[in-house]
Amino acid sequence: MKLQEYKVWDRTTRLFHWINVLCVVALMALGTAILNSGALGMSNDGKILLKTVHVYFGYVFALNLLWRLVWGFVGGPHARWRAILPVGRGFIAELKAEVWAWTKNKPANYIGHTPLGRIAVTAILLVLVVQGSTGLILAGTDVYMPPLGRTFAEQVKADGLSADQVRPYAPETVDAEAYQDMRAFRAPVVETHEILFWVILALVALHVAVVIIKDVRHGGTIISAMFTGRKAFQESPRDVRGP
Repeated sequence: MKLQEYKVWDRTTRLFHWINVLCVVALMALGTAILNSGALGMSNDGKILLKTVHVYFGYVFALNLLWRLVWGFVGGPHARWRAILPVGRGFIAELKAEVWAWTKNKPANYIGHTPLGRIAVTAILLVLVVQGSTGLILAGTDVYMPPLGRTFAEQVKADGLSADQVRPYAPETVDAEAYQDMRAFRAPVVETHEILFWVILALVALHVAVVIIKDVRHGGTIISAMFTGRKAFQESPRDVRGP
């Protein structure tokens, strides 16, 4: 049968995806090095440099994610929230039909996200938002970088010093009691950030595995669509009329 092409991912959505991929990979690599800095015998200056680079990648990640959240209101039909969030008339029925099709090893084709895909994408975006938010807090409480760094530096600065003189790994620049209070505040944020590191790793692995299985075993153009913006099918997709 002849393949029929359909437009799906607009340029902004594709750019977001690949920028996000690069940022997540870089942040995970840097995060792994930070978590193992002691075993690596890294000096305090080395840790500060590593964390600073991590934060700069975090800024790109956060701005890219923020733009994607906005794009959900103004982007192409398949990039909008009504085509992403796992809600809406008929969604449960579509979800049941997709689960049944997978059990028969005959998953249906969709131009946009499948019902299971909508759940997965929503979960991924939610986790990324929380991870980005906790990361900005840690950037301010650890290496005193924007947007919250100056606020925390003001809280912990030693008597006679300004916030600009507070330095990471420099106990002489901070008030010991105020610093311990700040560390107590950030402790659950650190724990959340580290847990979500593993959650994101698992979600990424699952996402990649499902996409490869769908493309290789069942035929499809999910991977190429993130480069070309188009999908091609032999049979008419279930959402051929669009969201």
